[in-house]
Amino acid sequence: MPETDRAPVHPTAPPRARNALPAVLLTLACLLVPFGVLASWAVHGLTDTGRWVRTTAPLAADPDVRRAVADALGDGVLRAAGPELPGAAEPFVHDAARSFTRTEAFATAWDASNRAVHTAVLHALRADAPAAPVTVDLAPVVDRVKHRLTEDHVPFAHRIPVTHARVPVLPAGDVDRLRKGYQVLDAASFWLPLAAACFAVAGIAVAACRRRAVTALGLGTALGGALLILAVAVGRRLTLADLPDTLRGPAAGAVYDALTATLRTVSWLLCALGLAVALGGWLTGRYGPRLAARRRARGSAGPAADPAPEPTRARA
Repeated sequence: MPETDRAPVHPTAPPRARNALPAVLLTLACLLVPFGVLASWAVHGLTDTGRWVRTTAPLAADPDVRRAVADALGDGVLRAAGPELPGAAEPFVHDAARSFTRTEAFATAWDASNRAVHTAVLHALRADAPAAPVTVDLAPVVDRVKHRLTEDHVPFAHRIPVTHARVPVLPAGDVDRLRKGYQVLDAASFWLPLAAACFAVAGIAVAACRRRAVTALGLGTALGGALLILAVAVGRRLTLADLPDTLRGPAAGAVYDALTATLRTVSWLLCALGLAVALGGWLTGRYGPRLAARRRARGSAGPAADPAPEPTRARA
């Protein structure tokens, strides 16, 4: 009997055309899946301020990040003080900075500064006005840290001045370039997954054997997830290599790993889901006809009917 998963085709349709069209559609679907996942992660995973703060919050407890921040704070204090501090005070300044990174006030300042910077950059990317440099007013951050230190009864914490000093984050040229990239990703995050789904459904619908089409789609999806995992690893190497010498090291790697954790998880899920679908299609094709034949055989070989009782003869 013919396979039930075969789509009806015209008897005069060329076999190559029947095989080429679903192959092209399924290939396009498999190619668009990783790009759609990447665009969705960039738009929905990195542009939500609350999610950004929750993602970066654990980095405040990372030893490498603390060490990098303490070195930057100590160097900044020494540069600001200039000749007012003797050279012998340098170790004490760095020790104080390292001690500060182990306090709850540092975690509060870390979250507040990340929220302020992310909000300012996101506002610049979504604004319709001409590109301008992005600056952040750190006064709310300092005020929050001051409030936390005062609650902890730190001496002279209430005397910390809260000044409105705007710190540059991005120059205007970078804002214009990032704004164009953000607009492209915003459109791609919607259209790429939709196009991949349409191509997948169309490829399965026109395939001569839908079971094989589903199996091929599963394998292609798993391959796309594997390529996405490889792209994340290569991107990590390239990102760390392009950073200045002062920002390289385990701290930058920890930040990259935290930001791409969701992307790596989705990539592994694509691999697992694709392999599961492909395995299910293969098992169905290999054992499905045998099981169907056995069920038909059991149905045809039913219990024999009981013989009809002989009619009783009437006595003369």
